[in-house]
Amino acid sequence: MTPTMQPTRLFLMDDHQLFREGLLRLLVSDAQFEVVGHTGDVEEALAILKTQPVDVLILDYDLGGQTAVDFTMTLKQSGFGGRILIVTAGLPDRDAMQLIGMGISGIFHKQDSPTALQRSIREVADGRVLIDQKYLQAIVKSAQPSEDAAPQFTERERFILRSLLQGLSNKEIADKQQTSESAVKSSLQQLFNKLGVRTRSQLVLLTLEKYRSLI
Repeated sequence: MTPTMQPTRLFLMDDHQLFREGLLRLLVSDAQFEVVGHTGDVEEALAILKTQPVDVLILDYDLGGQTAVDFTMTLKQSGFGGRILIVTAGLPDRDAMQLIGMGISGIFHKQDSPTALQRSIREVADGRVLIDQKYLQAIVKSAQPSEDAAPQFTERERFILRSLLQGLSNKEIADKQQTSESAVKSSLQQLFNKLGVRTRSQLVLLTLEKYRSLI
């Protein structure tokens, strides 16, 4: 690093303390990096990242109670403008596609070497996108016309999907429909099952990607 260059500001988010502290020791020994924070707590990370300038967020995929998909969606909604490098031992193609769709800069596998991670961080900081070929192939495959029929939504389901895209809560949806929150939750669960998703954010993303024209 030349005297005029500023170190890349990093933030580490991983709920596995042993891995996080080992990664911290590796990165603080590199003069090209400045670790401005690290935590394993989701809420603490979101609070810090709202105010702390960060060039690259190193984000573990499995965060215990949630995945990087939910965390990244919340982070993006808060206005975070840094780059995101996902670190994982493995993740489903569907989640990889959603993360790529949200604009992450790379996916790094924990099986690779520490030197490879340092190199990947530098490349992401320089603006490169590092996505494994297998995930790109999954995206291409998903974009191809499917022989399966598009799902049929009831009017109630279409209303709920439109409301989710507007960011409404279950209570707000229930008030608009003049029904109970439990009825809304039941309809959401039916949509989860119908579309093969597990979380509200995945339902929103899938609707935006594939079913916007059907609602």
